[in-house]
Amino acid sequence: MDYPPSSKRSHLRAPILVTHVRMGEDRKYFFGYAKNISLSGIFIQTVTPKDVGEEFNIEFILPKTEITVKCRCRVIWNRRYSEGGKYEPGMGLKFEEIDPVLAAQVAEWVKGHTDTEII
Repeated sequence: MDYPPSSKRSHLRAPILVTHVRMGEDRKYFFGYAKNISLSGIFIQTVTPKDVGEEFNIEFILPKTEITVKCRCRVIWNRRYSEGGKYEPGMGLKFEEIDPVLAAQVAEWVKGHTDTEII
């Protein structure tokens, strides 16, 4: 299923390149690319997205910082690979349980890496 970019975004988004994201209770590396991030969540590009509604822990480091983001998240949408598809496959994750101090650090990082507000 192809989804156009959301017109309902209420937080700034910044491009991000993260290649090592730990997901799940067993802390295995999940190989995918984090493509953008906001205060509320992150988009992971992958050909094997998890199912909508699935919840798990996630851990990654914000680029060019020593800030490790660790929190619970939930898959709010996914997009499977489709040959000739218009949009890249992956999943949108919503941060469910994130420490307020860490959330403020993520928000500050996002502000510093974008100059456009997406509404």
